[in-house]
Amino acid sequence: MTTTVSTKGQIVLPAGLRKRDGIVPGQEFAIERLARGEYRLVRRKPRPNQGLVDWLLACPERNFFVPVESESTDSL
Repeated sequence: MTTTVSTKGQIVLPAGLRKRDGIVPGQEFAIERLARGEYRLVRRKPRPNQGLVDWLLACPERNFFVPVESESTDSL
């Protein structure tokens, strides 16, 4: 597969690679210069709670989430 650098300096990962590796918009990559003309892209791991705030803000209304009654696992 090949790709081209745009006039803005952007490189597009081909759709086949994105689909095969589950790459979605917004994912971050680190770029390392190995040698002149040689580079490596490494997908950065997301922060443990990445997206949590967006998920909470998407709640339909205040107090949407309520505690759920459950029995102790000690008796099982």
